[in-house]
Amino acid sequence: MAPFGNFFLPGPTEVTEDVLAAQTHPMIGHRGKGMEELLAKIQPSLQRVFRTTRPVYISSSSATGLMEGSLRNGARRRVLSLVNGAFSDRFHKIALACGLEADALEAEWGGIHTPERVAEALKGGQYDAVTVAHSETSTGALNPIAELARVTHAAGDVVLLVDSVTGVAGVPVESDAWALDFVLTGSQKALALPPGLAFGVAQPNILERARAQKGRGIYFDFLEFEKFTLQNQTPNTPAVSLLFALAKQLERIDAETLPVRWARHEAMARRTWAWADEMTARGVPVRVLAPEGYRSWTVTCLTVPPGKKGSEVNAAMKAKGIVISAGYGKLKDSTIRIGHMGEHTVAELDRVLAALEEVLTS
Repeated sequence: MAPFGNFFLPGPTEVTEDVLAAQTHPMIGHRGKGMEELLAKIQPSLQRVFRTTRPVYISSSSATGLMEGSLRNGARRRVLSLVNGAFSDRFHKIALACGLEADALEAEWGGIHTPERVAEALKGGQYDAVTVAHSETSTGALNPIAELARVTHAAGDVVLLVDSVTGVAGVPVESDAWALDFVLTGSQKALALPPGLAFGVAQPNILERARAQKGRGIYFDFLEFEKFTLQNQTPNTPAVSLLFALAKQLERIDAETLPVRWARHEAMARRTWAWADEMTARGVPVRVLAPEGYRSWTVTCLTVPPGKKGSEVNAAMKAKGIVISAGYGKLKDSTIRIGHMGEHTVAELDRVLAALEEVLTS
């Protein structure tokens, strides 16, 4: 097995051996007392991660499932999708696929959405829901969701649906204090678990909307999630092995404490940004795509120097035994991405950056 600390993809994230090993726990019945005890143990830790007193739903799906669920349960007719990258654009496409009227408010890839611009777009009362990617994984941009929530609610009976897939557990997310109507994440990012689980928190107003929705479906019915979660159950057959891994990883997060975990992620992000400035000062132009003050602590998107391609840089790093990522979508060849999240440290990141310097200067 390759040594830990060389896999810096922006998802899935590298998983520690003890968390991987937890998946080998023998099966238990998912409707029995053992499952109820496991979920009762997991739930308080998940609430601490999301900074909420509300039940945290556990879905055996990708995060995309809860993105769709948030729209089927929480949007009535017309949606404003804040698009500034590939994954916020996915949220918009999901809204359209659900049969909703959905308009995209576009920002430059790498840029963010300002409260002022969103407030202006919401004037007139034509929208009842807003979708946003908190940490846009394709660009490393961090939208100011606390401020966006305030202007969304100031517009009237409008809800904010938040994709925080590369946010939760890596950057501050205050589900209750920021009045996020629905916020979701996936297991394979800053939570540092294998892929296959998604987590979400719905405020009571989302459940009120869900009761009036005839087309909310079955698998992602939030009323069912609410009922079963309160009973320490899941509405459908869960990914049992992943729940054992989740319980193990939440023990690690509780021991570290969330503020310390946030600080570690911030330190890795700032080290990456400083390295980019150092490279540029030495005549190797490497720029952080997202603007200062609005950069994710979990993933950094960097422009590559002239004459280099993101896909080629990615391949050269892989030849050194280190995994990062080329850019995403239309940024594939002009950028690279480093996922500095999960259980990684600045010391491990420094090895990655040293190897990347060799690739970019060769």
